[in-house]
Amino acid sequence: MIGYIVTLIVSMIPIIELRGAIPIGVLTFHLSYAEAFIISFIGNIIPVYFIVKFIRPIFDLLRHLKIFRIIIDWITEKATKKIAESKKLQTATLLGLYLFVAIPLPGTGAWTGALIANFLDLPPKKACPTIYVGVFTAGVIILALTAIANGGINYLFSHI
Repeated sequence: MIGYIVTLIVSMIPIIELRGAIPIGVLTFHLSYAEAFIISFIGNIIPVYFIVKFIRPIFDLLRHLKIFRIIIDWITEKATKKIAESKKLQTATLLGLYLFVAIPLPGTGAWTGALIANFLDLPPKKACPTIYVGVFTAGVIILALTAIANGGINYLFSHI
């Protein structure tokens, strides 16, 4: 049971998300690939709606405190920079958002995608399904990479 809980919680952590949770679930807690994927997917999408819907009022409230202002300004700058750098986000917003979330690279993912959706003023009805599909796609990619790595590691250890 602890493996399920840790995998779920790790998938909810910004930056790590399901990109780290799937390998942890499979390689550390020996969950099946399906279990690790499903738990990580659910954990990763839980915060998305709340970020898209409520992050600006929360930022506005917390910005009055100096320590939070520094963090909020850093997050805002990062999201604004991602929007400015990505021609796809500027021209085909939903497709760009999907690709941004779906490609499992550092700095991409559901949290940053939800922030970008908020800064682009996308309503949750449009942004959330796009981000969910992106998370699903990223999960499939990470699942495949984990299976390859796990098979490779098992192969190496069985032939030593």
